[in-house]
Amino acid sequence: MAMFSSVFVLGAVIKPIPLEVKANEEKVQLGKKLFFDPVLSKDGTVSCATCHDLQNGGDDGLPVSFGIKGQKGTMNAPTVYNAVFNFRQFWDGRARDLKEQVFGPIENPVEMGHTLEGMTEKLKQDKMYRSAFDAIYADGITKENVADAIAEFEKTLITPNAPFDRYLRGEKDAIGWQEKEGYRLFESKGCVICHHGVNIGGNLYNKFGIYKEVESANLGRYNITKREEDKYVFKVPSLRNIALTAPYMHDGRIKNLKEAVEFMTEHQLGRYMKPEELEAIVAFLKSLTGEIPQVAK
Repeated sequence: MAMFSSVFVLGAVIKPIPLEVKANEEKVQLGKKLFFDPVLSKDGTVSCATCHDLQNGGDDGLPVSFGIKGQKGTMNAPTVYNAVFNFRQFWDGRARDLKEQVFGPIENPVEMGHTLEGMTEKLKQDKMYRSAFDAIYADGITKENVADAIAEFEKTLITPNAPFDRYLRGEKDAIGWQEKEGYRLFESKGCVICHHGVNIGGNLYNKFGIYKEVESANLGRYNITKREEDKYVFKVPSLRNIALTAPYMHDGRIKNLKEAVEFMTEHQLGRYMKPEELEAIVAFLKSLTGEIPQVAK
């Protein structure tokens, strides 16, 4: 469980998204093609973009995702936007970085249902991919190079210039009084204890259901560590573009943003908020919606 003793100063713990990231453009373009290509799945029906729609928040808008043969998953697809700023990937943090994350869906029998060896052999049969990989990588098409290219593309999927970011950079009229009040409440009520940094989350683990017990079929970090104290512990999600990524929670149980805020204040903070306080916090959260990067269009 995350505990902090420092005093939070308004604006000190949330940082604006950088306006750009450095990336290898050739790898980015190759990774983009792979991201949208269902060739990565065993039956050629599911791509990365199937569950991460870049025109609609970077997720799929479903409580849980569906993979090959219509198989139903068990987890809510997190947004791929700004994932580069997360300290780990997946809800249970089992992947160390974007490269390692790529392998998970490809090998998951419910998602893409492929093997890494089968996937690379399939790509090698494509003249365009052979040429593209040979131009960038000395060893051509390998599972490591596939992951590297996709990760390089995903690294560029940042959404800068949200109204709140502009506010933090000194543009005081970028948000209104209600958003400012929502931010004040977000800090004073304790939301910022877990949701801070550039990604306003994504940089620590915490237990789901601290003050009120929450039923969950998924045991979170416990599935990885097998430690009793890790039951129902998940990576704290980013709040970037949160207004675009309903439904919420790791299992998609909450349908709208206001309900999500109310649920979290009760279960994670042990508080009840007045309707006007909830509305203000929701207004602040909506101000975290950034610009879709050109590379995603």
